[in-house]
Amino acid sequence: MSTKIEQVDLSQKIRELYAIRKELELQFPGRKFTPDGHLVGSIGEVLVADCYGLKLLPNSTEIHDAIGDDGKFVQIKATQIKRIAISSEPDHLIVIKISDSSEWEEVYNGPGSFVWRNAGKCKRTANAL
Repeated sequence: MSTKIEQVDLSQKIRELYAIRKELELQFPGRKFTPDGHLVGSIGEVLVADCYGLKLLPNSTEIHDAIGDDGKFVQIKATQIKRIAISSEPDHLIVIKISDSSEWEEVYNGPGSFVWRNAGKCKRTANAL
């Protein structure tokens, strides 16, 4: 049984996080303190799970982040820019965009197969195996 996160508490904590980021950028002009990577991903996962009543799977579960009451597996992606990266085809995909003010909006909620078929090729980096 999943525990419903108190939405006011969650939203407040995220606003505080983004406020601290802005304070640091004012204190250190020219430096960016943009939350990224795991932090934004984890924020997105808890926001979406709470909003849609999903149960989060254990951290680092392959392909999917959550499961719905209907048994549907869901991958959750959060971004602060205009793109995401996916490395495998999820059953269902929810993508949200988080703004600098910590507000978020759903940008995609649908079959993972649609995004997977239309995604560009993965770019290999110098560190890729």
